[in-house]
Amino acid sequence: MKTIILIRHAKSSWEFDVKDEERPLKKRGFKDSHLVSSAFKKKNINPDFIFSSTANRALSTCRIFMKNLEINERLLSVENELYDFGGEQVVRFLKKLDEDYKNVMIFGHNHAFTSICNIFGNIFIDNLPTSGLVVIDFDTNSWATIEKGNTRLTIFPRDLK
Repeated sequence: MKTIILIRHAKSSWEFDVKDEERPLKKRGFKDSHLVSSAFKKKNINPDFIFSSTANRALSTCRIFMKNLEINERLLSVENELYDFGGEQVVRFLKKLDEDYKNVMIFGHNHAFTSICNIFGNIFIDNLPTSGLVVIDFDTNSWATIEKGNTRLTIFPRDLK
């Protein structure tokens, strides 16, 4: 079995005049990331490896989760392919994952992550919110063959407030 844990980056700030990739998190983004990661910690689902988009907002969200889940920095890889808004690059990335990984956690962006939740999951998600987390299980032993899976868990900040 293979499992992906998708997390959309937390709420980012448009307050600063920076390139899109450099946008920081808003105060609400920090708060929601802590809220969701704390709820996820109680589920005892441990990733074998973590991948994050190169964007500041995704990597900042990732680091909050890693700290709260007590995951070692050695398990993190920052990937250009995950700075994707359509989803095609992320799908290709998933299908090329190392077969030794059973559970991977990925931090990225919308509309890519909402699309991926709906392509691979069996529960329709209208919009994956910022800091939203979705766990999808696949009944396969190969990332290259992942198709429709089972959406096992969703954690959205609004459901925790």
